Amino acid sequence: MPELPEVERGRRMAAEVAEGRVIRRVRCADDRIVIDGIAPRTLARRLTGRTVRSVERLGKQLWFELDQPPMPLFHFGMTGAFHVPEGNHLQLESGIDPGSDWPPRFWKIQLEFDDGGRLAMTSARRFGRIKMRQTPREEPPLSKLAFDPLLSMPTAAAFAKRIGGRRVTLKGLLLDQSFAAGVGNWIADEVLYQARLDPRRGADSL
Repeated sequence: MPELPEVERGRRMAAEVAEGRVIRRVRCADDRIVIDGIAPRTLARRLTGRTVRSVERLGKQLWFELDQPPMPLFHFGMTGAFHVPEGNHLQLESGIDPGSDWPPRFWKIQLEFDDGGRLAMTSARRFGRIKMRQTPREEPPLSKLAFDPLLSMPTAAAFAKRIGGRRVTLKGLLLDQSFAAGVGNWIADEVLYQARLDPRRGADSL
């Protein structure tokens, strides 16, 4: 599953293509699971003609700040990713190869911008999600997320205070998105390995 580094790479890829550009054309797959809470045709209509001011990320959630709401929110799920025609996408070993053709296999949304740039999101196993939010930071799921280790790592003292007397395993705590946003299995395992801490150890024992 894409975690902080992979999702941040996706954000940078999207920012390079989309920031400051007008969305001229949108194609949405007829997938009411990945495209969540809004009809694909409605999603396409609401995005067409909008200007992308910035591409933002918190934890594993990505969204476009547009010139006016609503804003599209993206979550890659198990195997999702952003793609550009040049093929500069990150292929996870656990992922499914979308191929080198355009559009990529398993695409769920395609965006074309006023300078000719193109961006697509794939989700082969359909665990990815595309939603619309009026104010993404103030609405779930973003409003329920904690600090992002790449954006706002707390001080050691603040981190210790956050742990408090939580009666949960260390790995369970790191995987809790309301404790630290964006950490998944492999990052949690690596952090605990480097710190020489047993993932089964109780957080309240530190």
